[in-house]
Amino acid sequence: MKVALLGAESTGKTSLAAALARHWQAGGQPVHAVAEYLRGWCEREGRTPQPHEQAGIAQEQARRALACPPGHWLVADTTPLMVAIYSDLLFDDPSLYRFALDHQRHYDLTLVTGLDLPWVPDGLQRDGPHVREPVDARLRAALARANVPYRVVYGEGDGRLAQVMHKVQHQARLAVHDLQVLDAVEPARRQLLRGGAQGGNAARILAEVLLRAHDARLRVNWA
Repeated sequence: MKVALLGAESTGKTSLAAALARHWQAGGQPVHAVAEYLRGWCEREGRTPQPHEQAGIAQEQARRALACPPGHWLVADTTPLMVAIYSDLLFDDPSLYRFALDHQRHYDLTLVTGLDLPWVPDGLQRDGPHVREPVDARLRAALARANVPYRVVYGEGDGRLAQVMHKVQHQARLAVHDLQVLDAVEPARRQLLRGGAQGGNAARILAEVLLRAHDARLRVNWA
């Protein structure tokens, strides 16, 4: 399971990522937790990045997530998409969106933290409460344009973690369902590749299986 946490500043991404990692680790699941690279960068450099430095920060954030060891679940406290959004908002540079959205498809579940928590100052990274709504709007629009599904999380503390666990379990059910569909259509796919009369029968079988799979996925989606 690979989970990404996205959202405007001061919406609780870091605390939620830590809580989710602790929850899984307490259950015996190895976790690869990826912190926000930008935070350490700003602390090290004593300043915020310049426009030409944004791409390197996005690439390093992606590299750390992709280094997730086999068998570990991934919790990413932000992804390159947030770097792309701030590049667009602050520097009028949309060039990082393509790379960032391609990377975003790596995750099984994208969570967006809502704007219900109060803004709190936190060093160099915080631009102020006035940027939260524009960042949130750009984030949701970018995900929608790229057809990357996401879920919004509100609240705080244990209630917020419970929301996340429900969404994770829901996504896991969808993943199991999709694997079952792949297993079901594989024989028909092979017949289609062989062609001939068997290919015609395979096409009808495949259409039936996919129709039933679509209905079943809708039921899972509303569970």
